[in-house]
Amino acid sequence: MKKFINDAVNAVPEALRGFGHAHRGLVTVHEKPAYVTRASLSAKVALVSGGGSGHEPLHAGFVGYGMLDAACPGQVFTSPTPDQILAAAEAADGDRGVLFIVKNYAGDVMNFEMAAEMFGGKSATVLVQDDVAVEKSTYSASRRGVAGTLVVEKIVGAAAEADADLTACAALGDRTARACASMGVALTSCTVPAAGKPTFQLGENEMELGVGIHGEPGRRRVPTAPADSVAGELTSAIVHDLEPRKGEPLLLLVNGFGGTPLLELYLMYEAASRRLEADGFTIVRSLVGNYVTSLEMAGCSITLVRLDDELLRFWDAPVHTAALRWGR
Repeated sequence: MKKFINDAVNAVPEALRGFGHAHRGLVTVHEKPAYVTRASLSAKVALVSGGGSGHEPLHAGFVGYGMLDAACPGQVFTSPTPDQILAAAEAADGDRGVLFIVKNYAGDVMNFEMAAEMFGGKSATVLVQDDVAVEKSTYSASRRGVAGTLVVEKIVGAAAEADADLTACAALGDRTARACASMGVALTSCTVPAAGKPTFQLGENEMELGVGIHGEPGRRRVPTAPADSVAGELTSAIVHDLEPRKGEPLLLLVNGFGGTPLLELYLMYEAASRRLEADGFTIVRSLVGNYVTSLEMAGCSITLVRLDDELLRFWDAPVHTAALRWGR
């Protein structure tokens, strides 16, 4: 195992300290329990999310103006604990209520539910389950929450900045989550530092179609294929599930898993957008890059989002975080 770490036990806290130092003035990193908050909190609905480390920049990279108010990083691929989530919620709460944005994994769901029960203020929860690859997997009882999570955080974050109340933010989050569909493919596994070996094995000419962001099995293991073919299969599965209308405005997100160069991600975007537009679909917004990763896994996911005037307006609203910045 080749990694830039000192030891597996301290990899996450040391990385968090580095994140805090690199983005001082934007975020504040808290330890024991570990969570990240905006450096300047305001009196609005507070958005709190979190999950296992190893998916950076999700979630801490999206703490800032126009997105999250706090994020809770667990150990690598491990849910944050209820005390972390509770501490983050209490720190971020501005007396307008807290909205928890949760990816659909059993540990995340359970621990966020416990924290919400312990939290003394008003709260609501949005559950993201945008992965169309499988209905259940190693970590989840139904669909997994993947790259659609950042779309929910961005759109609801903009609404909260515009002074929407907790009920409106929760309803918007649910609607946005239902408007997202994603599917991924892996060319290699990743190696969790504590394990010291790859999570799974792929042959030289194999790829995992529909892989999860923790390395969970996908739909099937198949021979490697040209990008056009891979993008076509992913977009076909997404369109079949999401059922977008011809002419409806769509957001296309091509997300890297951490080990794929931007050259290939943009090539995949070209292949996916060409296929979608040839089928009569209208892409009005795009995002390409490493946003919901799986350590150093080579691979990517495609997310399609059905937009309307409100979702488009909130997507375009200014944002200033470590990982996303525009319009401000």
